[in-house]
Amino acid sequence: MVRIAQISCGTEYSGIQQEIEKAGKIVGGQIFVPEVEASEIRAIEDEVGFHVASPGLRVMMARAKAIVEGRVDADGVFIASCFRCAEGALVRSIVRRFLQSQTKIPVVTYSFTERTKAGALLLRMEALVNIIGKKPLFARTKQEGITAGIDSGSTTTKAVIMRDNEVIGVGWLPTTSVLESGVEALNQALKQAGIGEEKLDSIGVTGYGRKILKEKYNAPLAMEEVSTCSKGALFLTNKQKGDATVIDIGGMDNKAVTLYDSIPDSFTVGGACAGASGRFLETSAKRLGVSMDEFGEMAMRGNYNAVPMNAYCIVFGLQDLVAGLAGGAKPEDAAAAACHSVAEQVFEQQLQEIDIRYPIIQVGSTALVKGLVKAMSEILSVDMIVPKTPNLIGCVGAAVMVSGMKDLEEMR
Repeated sequence: MVRIAQISCGTEYSGIQQEIEKAGKIVGGQIFVPEVEASEIRAIEDEVGFHVASPGLRVMMARAKAIVEGRVDADGVFIASCFRCAEGALVRSIVRRFLQSQTKIPVVTYSFTERTKAGALLLRMEALVNIIGKKPLFARTKQEGITAGIDSGSTTTKAVIMRDNEVIGVGWLPTTSVLESGVEALNQALKQAGIGEEKLDSIGVTGYGRKILKEKYNAPLAMEEVSTCSKGALFLTNKQKGDATVIDIGGMDNKAVTLYDSIPDSFTVGGACAGASGRFLETSAKRLGVSMDEFGEMAMRGNYNAVPMNAYCIVFGLQDLVAGLAGGAKPEDAAAAACHSVAEQVFEQQLQEIDIRYPIIQVGSTALVKGLVKAMSEILSVDMIVPKTPNLIGCVGAAVMVSGMKDLEEMR
């Protein structure tokens, strides 16, 4: 079992402690709480240089110190505080930075609610366990041999064939049946690459359908998308060393991941409603009678201020778009407003939960929508970096990482 030290405040009172332990157990982690002395709790504020009102937050800092001093044997650290507590959010960041500056122990942070269930924690726990057990794969800077990566997403399924650091085949289609879509995407990629499945050294799978595809292909690597998308983003932008932030505005949910020395350490997944996702952009493009490519180009020419829009709900957002058009706004202005609305909500709902590190890499199929990239750049006051094939990062990350599985097994 992987030993995961829990540093948190309020999990017992909110009733989610059992859910945290359940999520840890599912992914092979043993959750434990570091023990500290009362004298350590009283002294920690002066040492850290931050004074708090909550005794529970002081205990968090003291437990972090115990890990730094080596008095606690931990493979990874899970830091959590209530999303309603502003002071808790500050301490969460302070503790994370303290641990990362003093140790090499992987850290993942989370902002919980009293409704948090084990299912909502699984992705984070799985990512933490993967970072602990497969850390050499994150440091890998090249792909070797002939490997395949399949990304079974909620909206689309993608596959790539890679040979010695180059993508030689690509498959892409809408996700219907997880198994059928995965098989078809791989067959498309193999056909483009001009090789048979028997020529593959190994297959890596990721995304929502990874467990089904792992069983189908006996894949040695089946990894959650936070890890594979981060790796793929760094690989395709040739920024595989140092820090970064990866933003993926998806068809159903969004991911914002910060990387510390190329390894994910904090991330947020989801969003308040579909008004902050790529699905809203698809709906807006359909209403304007254009393709997504045309929609992105239209948004580049429009003035988003001409159509007031900032609705969390996809229905209300569409109402704003229709009202703007009825009031005489240009289709270009409506497209720009839709892109800016999504970007603004991603900033408000998700980027406030993480420490943004530079550079910022925008990925996913929506990164091909030029108006959305422009909107994100304007809101964050920085030029977003977009890989040449931002929609393939998950399967590229899986193909790169699986090429190192043999070396990892030999190390063990």
